Amino acid sequence: MKLDDPKDDLHRYLNNAREAVVWKLDGLSEYDIRRPMTLTGTNLLGLVKHLACVEFGYFGPVFGRPHGESLPWDEDMDADADVEPNVDMWATADESREEILGLYRRAWAHTDATIEALPLDTVGYVPWWGDKGAATLQRLMLHVTAETHRHAGHADIVRELIDGKTGMREGADNMYGGDEAWFREYRGRLEEAAKEAQAKRG
Repeated sequence: MKLDDPKDDLHRYLNNAREAVVWKLDGLSEYDIRRPMTLTGTNLLGLVKHLACVEFGYFGPVFGRPHGESLPWDEDMDADADVEPNVDMWATADESREEILGLYRRAWAHTDATIEALPLDTVGYVPWWGDKGAATLQRLMLHVTAETHRHAGHADIVRELIDGKTGMREGADNMYGGDEAWFREYRGRLEEAAKEAQAKRG
């Protein structure tokens, strides 16, 4: 790692978020990595699929660097295509975990090659941003890093809802407190505080 190297810093934060998202699938069944855990359908494998599309989208044709992949978004952006909404946010029963993780890893490789090949001030064009579509590599690295960390946070919550597992990465849960009993008591105190606040200000 070089000190004060903006490209290296952005790339490192992107890599940390990528690994965090993928790690959230470890040890889970096919059902658990796909099951929708919110009303809007948020699920772990869908987050991976979505982020693969994001990376291919922002670091491929945007910079004139075709990736050769067939992506759900490609059809979704075709006005004549009959594509289900949110097709990039979930995995069909025919799409394997290995296929989607492989797609994401190929997206990483393509993105990394684009980042290595181009200076930070290289300007690309994001067609779905319309008139504001001109953007530098630096801006798009920041944009995709922020989006990946946002979805890593979603994955944190979804994984905790599935089996109670938490953490930023293996061996570093970044949680303060104690065991399950401690957290039950802690959650109870938070619930009581919320009720008390509602009674005072509701």
